[in-house]
Amino acid sequence: MNSVKYVCPYTGDDLLFDGKKYSTKSGNVFFIKNNIPRFCSPDNYTNSFGFQWNKFDRTQLDSFSNSELSNRRFWAATNWDKDQLKGKNILEVGCGAGRFTEVFLKSTEESLYSLDYSSAVEANMRNNYSNRSRLNLVQASIYEMPFKDETFDKIFCFGVLQHTPSFEKSVLSLVKKLKKDGEVVVDFYPSKGFITRIHSKYLLRPITKRIPKKILLFLISKTINISLFLFDLFLFLKIDFLIRFIPITDIRGFPNNLNKLERKRWAIMDTFDAFSPEFDNPQKLENVVKMFKKGGCEITFGGVVNYNGGATTVIRAVKK
Repeated sequence: MNSVKYVCPYTGDDLLFDGKKYSTKSGNVFFIKNNIPRFCSPDNYTNSFGFQWNKFDRTQLDSFSNSELSNRRFWAATNWDKDQLKGKNILEVGCGAGRFTEVFLKSTEESLYSLDYSSAVEANMRNNYSNRSRLNLVQASIYEMPFKDETFDKIFCFGVLQHTPSFEKSVLSLVKKLKKDGEVVVDFYPSKGFITRIHSKYLLRPITKRIPKKILLFLISKTINISLFLFDLFLFLKIDFLIRFIPITDIRGFPNNLNKLERKRWAIMDTFDAFSPEFDNPQKLENVVKMFKKGGCEITFGGVVNYNGGATTVIRAVKK
């Protein structure tokens, strides 16, 4: 693996490092906080995710939930051969609390460059501190990443693109950082057109995303028991088409070994994740394929990937 040097995310200029901060000759300064370089403002559209992942920092980790859910999803989505990752420059965009960071670092002996726009990087560092020698973690925007173009052999980005201001711009930003013949793997919320929007999440989000995050979390916590009861009842009565009108996430993809309290905590976390983000833009598969082709990529896979415990809509693309 070639060493990846940070550059100014705005200009692409080389950075000077004095042990405490990075800077450019033109005057841009980027400080290091809690051992994490910060290449963006701490206040941005991802504040809800920073709040969420520092509150539920360990909930989704396989090591904490005693499951293999994240591990199965990662390897099913990427379809990567671990042996072929040796010596490669690999980037994770949108790491959150580090559920897939953990999978990668525990499954391989490779180093990983990882970023998130939110303060969730704090949770990731806590969760993966034991492997910090191989984790190069930064806080930065997907649109202004502190890396030169055509730097990485592999990029993965899970659960992120639909939560950015411009889905297409985000796709093209990923492709820019990819080497020629490098591969990018993403997943995203699929859209089935009008019917996708007839859902409590999209009907209520114009209101819920404006509620202060602590208050929203309180409201969800207070109503989760009745929501879980209705969810289970509709499943039992085989009228699950009504589930979309309950203000709760779809809990059928949770690890099946969760006890009652753990299931409730996952439900609160995932419901907050559904109703709090500033942006939530599901996409039609064929439109995302066009975005990657616009960026000069060849699609090697586009569709639903099923794994033990769930399914996710994935695109794998190679830069030509």
